[in-house]
Amino acid sequence: MGPPRIVIVEDAGELGRVGADLAAKAIAGRQGVSITAATGESPMGLYAALAAHRRSGLLETGAVTVFQLDEYVGLAPGDRRSLLGWMRRSFLEPLGVPDEQVVALPPDGESRQACAAFDLAIEARGGLDVAILGLGRNGHLGFNEPPSSPESPTRVVELSADTLEDNARYWGSVADVPARAVTMGLRHLLEARQIIMVVSGAAKRGIVHRALEGPVGPEVPASFLRTADADVTVIVDRAAWGDG
Repeated sequence: MGPPRIVIVEDAGELGRVGADLAAKAIAGRQGVSITAATGESPMGLYAALAAHRRSGLLETGAVTVFQLDEYVGLAPGDRRSLLGWMRRSFLEPLGVPDEQVVALPPDGESRQACAAFDLAIEARGGLDVAILGLGRNGHLGFNEPPSSPESPTRVVELSADTLEDNARYWGSVADVPARAVTMGLRHLLEARQIIMVVSGAAKRGIVHRALEGPVGPEVPASFLRTADADVTVIVDRAAWGDG
């Protein structure tokens, strides 16, 4: 498909609107769409704008299936830190996607067999149509922490110190962030037909340039977007991109 398209916007609000327009076109243009969608701060405006498309009748989500991107390991049912709960509040409920159209990751990564079954469920749907992703400060996609192979499957991972620190703001402190997670692997993310990565804030300036302009390799998992066969768009606000 060629290199990623880079769209530079002025602020997080424009990032959300531009990302939502792109995602809505991708959803509307396909039947029985399979999506994965990140939590985190950067895509929240996109989801709010996408929900506005649905409320205004411009977007139909009845045939959408959502595959969970990542989840912390070791949480009790109903834990406030559940990323599935966050996804339900920010994405699934506003877009009217019922639980029966959500494929959750196996609790605690249960076993390699359970993770493999999750991957088989993606394959049974013909792969992902749309992946909406953020960018970790260390270059991770989902919780595919560096180093990660582009062939990596769904699996349990140890979260890096950078990720623990970055996630602390959501839950109170580093001690409140679970140290392990289960994540969809890069293999299925990079095979998605359309990838939309949204990047916001000055803290991401260094890593977004490394991912898009530095060496491609497992030390910056997001750099593999440059070699993916997918239609890749990276939407970056001015704070993240800089003035160059």
